[in-house]
Amino acid sequence: MPTPQPASHAPSAVSYRVEVADLHAHLFRVTLTIAQPAATQRVSLPVWIPGSYLVREFSKNLQLLQARQGKRAVPLLQLDKNTWEATATPAKPLVLSCEVYANDASVRTAWLDAARGFFNGTSLFLRVHGQEDAPHSLELTTSPATASWSVATGLQAVAVDAAGFGHYRAASYDELVDCPVEMGTFWSGEFKAGGVPHRFVVAGAPPAFDGARLLADTKAICETEIRFWHANKQAGKPPYAHYLFMLNAVDDGYGGLEHRNSTVLICNRRDLPRLGDADAKKPAISAKSTAPTKRSEGYTTLLGLISHEYFHTWNVKRLRPAEFTRYQYDAEQYTRLLWFFEGFTSYFDDLLLRRAGLLDNTAYLKLLNKTINQVQQTPGRLVQSVADASMDAWVKYYRQDENTPNATVSYYTKGALVALCFDLTLRGEGQTTLDDVMRALWLRCQAGPMAEADFAAVLAELGGRSFHAEIQAWVHGTGELPLKDLLAGHGVTVHEDPAQLAQRLGLRVAESQGLQVKVVLRGGAAEQAGFAAGDEWLGVEVAQGKQTSGWRMSKLDDLLLYAGQQRQVTALVARDKRLLRLALNLPTVASTSTWRLAAENPRAVSAWLEPAKS
Repeated sequence: MPTPQPASHAPSAVSYRVEVADLHAHLFRVTLTIAQPAATQRVSLPVWIPGSYLVREFSKNLQLLQARQGKRAVPLLQLDKNTWEATATPAKPLVLSCEVYANDASVRTAWLDAARGFFNGTSLFLRVHGQEDAPHSLELTTSPATASWSVATGLQAVAVDAAGFGHYRAASYDELVDCPVEMGTFWSGEFKAGGVPHRFVVAGAPPAFDGARLLADTKAICETEIRFWHANKQAGKPPYAHYLFMLNAVDDGYGGLEHRNSTVLICNRRDLPRLGDADAKKPAISAKSTAPTKRSEGYTTLLGLISHEYFHTWNVKRLRPAEFTRYQYDAEQYTRLLWFFEGFTSYFDDLLLRRAGLLDNTAYLKLLNKTINQVQQTPGRLVQSVADASMDAWVKYYRQDENTPNATVSYYTKGALVALCFDLTLRGEGQTTLDDVMRALWLRCQAGPMAEADFAAVLAELGGRSFHAEIQAWVHGTGELPLKDLLAGHGVTVHEDPAQLAQRLGLRVAESQGLQVKVVLRGGAAEQAGFAAGDEWLGVEVAQGKQTSGWRMSKLDDLLLYAGQQRQVTALVARDKRLLRLALNLPTVASTSTWRLAAENPRAVSAWLEPAKS
């Protein structure tokens, strides 16, 4: 719980008060006071939140915006979708008030109901133009309806009660909106890592939740990542005085968003660690252990998410694209470097779970195997480079449709494989590792703006040669990555197994209510037959000598049952209330494959995956 603070506090140039207007209507009331407004004062609400590259139009949830000075109402002129202008008297405080509808349970916006309140500042706080770098303050108020609630936030407390309600401050607007707020009757636990206090709060945790285990595993992650970034004395101490994890456990959900000294997470509550699990009291495996760790797949995924978002504390919140030197909240802010900031983070998140002792080598290779197959089964990898995918995030990654796998590649997954290629190449040449490159970039850029040229320069300096060809091929090109050869050089053999039927056909389907075609992959048998996304696959007709038999299908595997030895069938498809007959050639089992990684040389694998000896 927050430590009660002294009651006095100095007013800020820009101050906000947040209170509950109506729990059941999901409405926050926000009051903004500008101590010394400009004669023509503009304010605006962000259209996006850093870390999630999509214009989300937060102003759509704002209502009843009014302004006054003393008892005088001040007219507000709306200039565009998210900007307003007030003609004010500079000598008097300008007070604006509004309501904000908060009914989005994601990590990106705001939520309010009778059980929980949550918000990111980008959803609630109007930006005061011209005063972004002035001190900002926030007052969180309580009410009889929220009397049992507590508060968790990364903001610096100034005068708060035992539950955390009261006054907070921030050095700037950037800092204010980069510290989300959780309110409710959440579970809370604490630990220290690297000498720094860490707090973990969980909303929606079921009675079986094992909080002690989550704290122990998260502490192992944090200590490992602090050692990773601050192995050299020149790197200094962790770049925060305290850190907060905010997790919302729901029936069905997954995601996270990084902030400067906190992160917001969402997970399926079934994936939380449970009291009474057989391995609940076991310590994390040692660096030398090869015994498998008993963790559910869902919990392992949650630990990977925690590792990913915590790694962002360094890689994107401090060391960041040069284009993000100053956030521009009113429009898209483009960079070609998300393959580095998201992709490389996606490489290290699971790798550092291994180094924290939360995975063994076999479990790590299984996760890597999954990433490789995701990329290999995406035709868009041969169409779009990861640099272009970074640039297109605003219109493609966050706006996925049935053609996304054919036209795009994920800068998360392929970016992770690019990091893998650089790491294994550097290790194979014996000069350095990607670990050393990351730490050198942290020092070179002074934990600040970074360009691709910085990455290239550090690679050349530590690697002893130019890596221009690799950057052009792997980052800016669309050719296949040299994964097999690089993995083989570090003790991992790639076996190619027959692909599942959907992949062989070039389809992605849903079987919950009939057989629905979701995606038709480029160049596959289904595309050649004329299938389209949105089709309902009803059944097949199969020739048997001079006879033709028709069969109703309820799931994709029925196709093999009814086709028998025939290599061509007629697919019966419903599209736009029309019935179609499509000639489908069935590919052989050997036509496509999935990769299976195997550690053929455990010593070489351990040299790559396990922590370096101090």
